[in-house]
Amino acid sequence: MPENSNIPIFDHPLEEPSAFTAGNLIESVRRTRQIPNGVVPSLCVLEFDGDLTDWLVRQGLARLFQSWPCFHTTMFAVEVEGVTCGIIPRTIGGPYAVLVAEQLAAAGAQLIIGLTSAGRVSPELPLPCLVAVTGAVRDEGTSFHYLPASKDVACPAPGVVPILQRELVLTGWTVLCGKVWTTDAPYRETQTQLARWAGEGVLAVEMQAASLFAFGAARGVSVASVAMVSNAVDHEGQQFDTGSQQDGLQIIEACARGSRAFLRPTAI
Repeated sequence: MPENSNIPIFDHPLEEPSAFTAGNLIESVRRTRQIPNGVVPSLCVLEFDGDLTDWLVRQGLARLFQSWPCFHTTMFAVEVEGVTCGIIPRTIGGPYAVLVAEQLAAAGAQLIIGLTSAGRVSPELPLPCLVAVTGAVRDEGTSFHYLPASKDVACPAPGVVPILQRELVLTGWTVLCGKVWTTDAPYRETQTQLARWAGEGVLAVEMQAASLFAFGAARGVSVASVAMVSNAVDHEGQQFDTGSQQDGLQIIEACARGSRAFLRPTAI
């Protein structure tokens, strides 16, 4: 615990139940917007950028999921690999991603995967590549409302990373497993921080994994993260190359296969 325990974010009463819950909000949304009852897909993907979801909708591959009870987002459903995958676009940053993840869990989701854009930290990391995230440094705020401040790294659901890695490799992308650094302030990354985290084995920097992992650990919800690493401050080639939208669809398909293996025999 940091010396100054008067700082609210480091002194959150983790043992107390929430006064306002996702279930409360869901019921209000259903009533206000007359949304039909329904359980969301077992697999739901939070797509950080949104471009892939837009393309899936334009291609007629994703349809509006009518019974998603959320004031703030729209869910689409895509059928891939025999799995119905819910996908919610533009869940940018830890607070927003966890707000949505709380509601997904309350609505019946069994596995939540954050598909996030990321920047390279490790100089050895090839661009572009995928990282199946094994842990996230908690340099953000949301995770401290879920896990004690004494834990410096938040981790995904046990057993999910090897399954995702196995399926992601089939896309043809370079796939690595490792830690990321989660920040709330991408425009405040410094060379000192980049050097520090590279020295500690961090592969990439992004904005939501630590928050989602802490939520998952505290709530008993299975959460994973796949980072699409596409840029770096020391990279002289094309920045933000995340491949084609067809490549993105293959990543969604890999996540669907992974979810089927991970959730068995819970059944999707």
